[in-house]
Amino acid sequence: MGVFEEIVRLRALGEPCALATIVKTRGSTPGKTTMRMLVRRDGSFLGSVGGGCLEAEVLEAALQCMQDELPRTLSFSLNERDYPGGGLLCGGQVEVFVEAIVEPRLVLFGGGHVSGAIAKLARFVGFHVTVTDDREEFANLERHPDAHAARVGAFDELARSLAPADGLYVVIVTRGHDQDGEVLEALFRAGCRPKYLAMIGSRAKRAQLFAELARRGLPPAFLDAVRSPMGLAIGARTHEEIAVSVIAEMIRARRAPEAAAGD
Repeated sequence: MGVFEEIVRLRALGEPCALATIVKTRGSTPGKTTMRMLVRRDGSFLGSVGGGCLEAEVLEAALQCMQDELPRTLSFSLNERDYPGGGLLCGGQVEVFVEAIVEPRLVLFGGGHVSGAIAKLARFVGFHVTVTDDREEFANLERHPDAHAARVGAFDELARSLAPADGLYVVIVTRGHDQDGEVLEALFRAGCRPKYLAMIGSRAKRAQLFAELARRGLPPAFLDAVRSPMGLAIGARTHEEIAVSVIAEMIRARRAPEAAAGD
């Protein structure tokens, strides 16, 4: 399978990857311009940018690139001085451009009006959107034409199926406290640690529900990571305004996580 075919396959699966391309060479080098290496999330790769210790550094940069989604250009001088013991005697120079290929994925628990507004705006800004509900009439593409997928099932089963969910954005907007708690507990028990996890509701609702979940054994570290009330504090009232505040918070978690961590 070629590099680009593998990119298409991984995108269909929702798997992130990073593409490293040799963009410039000078002198004698084992890798030539436009040679490519595709790195998967698990560290496996396809293709090559020349092998050896150079390739090991590119691999490490690609894995980091998938985390922060920031492209980088790496420069290498292939000599024994810079890479002692590496056997690099050709003396040339290589520049490698590394870019993440990531389609952020949002999973909405609950298929009501707020979920619909969030789905519409999330797709507009580039998220792959899945709407879930335990009622078929609330989780289908006719009701949510802006979603890419809809899934129906028990909330706890749907939540467990996301594990490990380490790169996902998850928003809980079910029809009641019991279902919200069911989703949160199932996510925790399954080892799901989403990149962004939010739940609709007031501070009073959060306090009441989290106290109950704490009694069931959910630790403070997990509960503290749940954004509730969800969204940036812009005074949102309508479904559409709530969607704007939530999507803005998701974008901040994606593009400026250090700012989000400071809240």
